[in-house]
Amino acid sequence: MPSGDEIRDVQRATWAGLSAGWEKWDPVIMDQLGPVGTAIIERLDIAGEQQHLDIAAGTGEPGLTVARLAPRGHVVLTDLAAEMLDIAARRANAQGITNFETKVCSADDLPFGDATFDSVSVRFGYMFFPDVAKATAEFARVLKPGGRLCSSVWARPEENPWTTIAVQAIAAEVVLAPPVPDGPNMFRCAAPGYVSALYEAAGCATLPNGTSTSNLSLDRPRSTGR
Repeated sequence: MPSGDEIRDVQRATWAGLSAGWEKWDPVIMDQLGPVGTAIIERLDIAGEQQHLDIAAGTGEPGLTVARLAPRGHVVLTDLAAEMLDIAARRANAQGITNFETKVCSADDLPFGDATFDSVSVRFGYMFFPDVAKATAEFARVLKPGGRLCSSVWARPEENPWTTIAVQAIAAEVVLAPPVPDGPNMFRCAAPGYVSALYEAAGCATLPNGTSTSNLSLDRPRSTGR
């Protein structure tokens, strides 16, 4: 099995290569994933002075929405790929959001002090971390006492046509290597209780899990003026 550094290097290069196309389709993707971001934010109980950390932030959500809801607070968007965070910064600037910053870093080696943030969000990033236990321990470390951590992961393939259809289409054109057991893959965290067990092992109390659904749109991407 590749080392954590090797996995991160491949992930970084992959997302850098995808960034231009992702930006083109970003409005459509944001619409599709909007209900998930909303569910995360509702569970974080955002206050006006929230200090928030968004992990694997990509093009900026739900972190930028948190920034709008916490005008006297501050949001840090992190990701492995600087190119994706550049898109997030452009989105923020277009919306007039200034209370944020971006930071290129790995989820399992966060460059922040203990008890820095009121809340941490991870939208569809957990399953791709090389070491999910170490990453979760880092999230717990940077949270203030009583802070909140909320994440979303993909449901099992049979419950998730949104991603299953896309994977099947790709598999019809290229040979996909089978996922490494408990290695980074889209459905790695799909088993009920998987993420809750990570939280508990890191010393976090857990709340009941929820499910968000969204319909897949096939509309063309809206113009971004680029």
